Parts: sequence; C-alpha cells; structure tokens
Amino acid sequence: MDQVVALVSGGASGLGAATARAIVGAGGRVVMLDRDATKGEALAAELGEAARFALADVTDEASLQTARDWALSQFGQITAAISCAGIAFAAKTVSRDGAHPLDSFQRSIDINLVGSFNLARLAAEAMQDNTPDADGQRGVIIHTASVAAYEGQKGQPAYAASKGGVVGMVLPMARDLADQGIRVMAIAPGLFLTPMLEGLPEAAQEALAQQPLFPKRLGRPEEFGAMVNMIIASPYLNGSVIRLDGGIRLP
Repeated sequence: MDQVVALVSGGASGLGAATARAIVGAGGRVVMLDRDATKGEALAAELGEAARFALADVTDEASLQTARDWALSQFGQITAAISCAGIAFAAKTVSRDGAHPLDSFQRSIDINLVGSFNLARLAAEAMQDNTPDADGQRGVIIHTASVAAYEGQKGQPAYAASKGGVVGMVLPMARDLADQGIRVMAIAPGLFLTPMLEGLPEAAQEALAQQPLFPKRLGRPEEFGAMVNMIIASPYLNGSVIRLDGGIRLP
C-alpha cells in the first residue's frame, strides 16, 4: 500500500472521504477530487502530507483532466482510481405531479455513470505509463455501483439505471485494459450511513437498519474504505462487482 497513489472522486465526504482515510491510513497517498472545496481542503489538512485536494467536476472533461495532471505533478504517478462521486434522485416514472423530470434522469446518468467513465479513462491513460509490478500490473480502477443496480425500488429508475450502467461497464473495461495491466472492479454497497441517510429521522434509520440479513445495522463508511484497500491489495480480483450489503435484497 505504500506504493499506492489514488485519485478519489467525491473524496470530500461520505464513502469518498472514508476511502481517502483508509488509503492514507494504510500508507498510501491520495488526491481527493470534489466540488466542495471547503470540506475537501479540510480533509486534506487532516490527513497531512500524504493527501491533496483538487477542485474538480467529474462531468466536465477539462476540469477532471486538469485535476489529474495536477495530481501527477504532486505525486509522480497514479496507481488507483476510485469513483465515489454520485447522486441519488428519487421520482417515479409517472406520478400525480406528472412525468419524471427528464433533466433529473439525465443528471443522474451524467454524474453516476458518465462521471465514473470519465475518471476511469483519464486515470487509465496515466496508469499505462507506470512501471509494471511482478504480475505486470500498472493500476486498478474501482467503481461504486449499488445494490439498486440489481433490485431498484419504486422511485429509482434514474438511480438504478445509472448504477446498472456502472455494473455493465466493469467487465468490458477490464477486458479493454488487460493488455495494459490495469484491473477494473466495482463495489455495490447496500444501505450505508452516509450524509444522505444521516439526514433521515432516527426512526427511519432504525427501520432501514433492520433490512440487512446480518448484521442488523447500516453499513459504516470505513467498511467501504476497507473493501477498497482489499481490492487494491488483491491482484487476482478483476472484472467483477462485489456486493457489500450485509446480505440485503431490496424489497
């Protein structure tokens, strides 16, 4: 892990911040990409010399490429890229208020799916110049999917479609990048105690915590970070999606 230099989108909060903490805690270095400069710079200051923050929008090609190039200037290489930037918009296809807003559907796809691809392609472009290890590995890309990709609920056509696209992207991207020695994986988290769920009333959180098979609780962001580290450190993991969900199957 002391050879890891990671880009983490959505790195200022939630699963992205937990991922940054996990990588630095294991001896790696990280550049957090986010649109929230206040939180991003505060986290970088907390993590010390092993961390940097870059203002970036994953849906903007120029913004993300500039951030990637700056990351290379700071640490000399990029060996991992983890996509944690995402949104969760809820609306039924048709409701009493009318048809699902098209711009909200498009925004979900742009951030969750296109943004993940944007980070992956730019990171892979940089990784191909890395010196390979004994296995010939030059880097690893980790996407964030969701259990909603498999069991999307009412009001989740946009979110489930975007995360289903992430799942569908993993294997062909792994095949694309195999000759360059770059692995591609994804994590499909279940119900995690992120800022989105922290805003719910305590009774709602307790009800959600009863849905996993075991343990009966919401996932902890640090468990997501630990899974990222496990994937980075396990060179035989490639082309797959790992469910991190306590055995939940969304009703």
